[in-house]
Amino acid sequence: MRAMSQKTLAHLQQFRVRYAIGAAILMVWALYAHTREPVPAFVCGPELRHSLQESEAEYQDTVRQRKQMIRKYGPSPAQVEAWPTHGQFYTLWDFFPPAYQCPHRVTRLGTLGDGGKYICGMKRVAAKKSCVVYSFGINGDSSFEADVLQRAPGCEVYGYDFSVKGFGPEITADPSLALRAHFFPWALGHADDPTDNPPMYTLQALMRKNGHSFIDILKIDIEGHEYKSLEAFMDAHAASGVLPFGQLQLEIHASGGTEHESFDVILPWWERLEKMGLRPFFSEPNLVYVNIAKGVPNLIEYSFINTRGTHELIADMA
Repeated sequence: MRAMSQKTLAHLQQFRVRYAIGAAILMVWALYAHTREPVPAFVCGPELRHSLQESEAEYQDTVRQRKQMIRKYGPSPAQVEAWPTHGQFYTLWDFFPPAYQCPHRVTRLGTLGDGGKYICGMKRVAAKKSCVVYSFGINGDSSFEADVLQRAPGCEVYGYDFSVKGFGPEITADPSLALRAHFFPWALGHADDPTDNPPMYTLQALMRKNGHSFIDILKIDIEGHEYKSLEAFMDAHAASGVLPFGQLQLEIHASGGTEHESFDVILPWWERLEKMGLRPFFSEPNLVYVNIAKGVPNLIEYSFINTRGTHELIADMA
């Protein structure tokens, strides 16, 4: 019994030591949590400017690596295979990684699988008294648009798609969302032709018709017509060098037997997006399409932040 009592006493002493250490750690943590500065809701001020500068420096390093990669596999862009078949370890999209860091939280809105989009700084957009969303390509799934409207009570969505008659049930079944959603069976294009079937408008023309000078979130998924449509929009704003939107969710189609399967055609188009201040912060290959078509991943979703102008993602707004 005496030996058992000594063993029990030793265990008790060890427990007291461990308890004292644990209590001390908890006290230090409680003091730290009580006195530290609260975490800000948004990245702002000097921290925001520093984040943007750092991201730009890292992105320019990626551009230099792209040029090196072209020389390695080219050496000219015309000699680079978009989808190599001779053992090279890359695909088209490896030349264009989403190497820019969004300075705010990135949130995926919409359904899982095909249809969802990655958004930069949704809380900053949602905090605005009013905001504008343009969505080209509805195709019966409005989960993305519905998520935006639910999170941002000041937002209104303008949807365009000539292949369907309206928004999907995610919006039409909710009267509170439907009030802020406006649908038009028109096509986005590189020229204005309202007498065509379907009617076609440039983005700048639609903004004038709607009385908008800025788009907070621009979503484009128009099956290969994104190239010329965005070219026309950049042409319209070439003088200022500033595109009037905060961010762009874009599905790029390097398929369909068009010239845009060629690397040396896609490269200058992409570089023009960069020259206009667009920086990709997220990408998501459309693997649903790959699974169905059993082909190469030539459809991909990119999310871009506009690093020019003055808007809530890159500046503190009053």
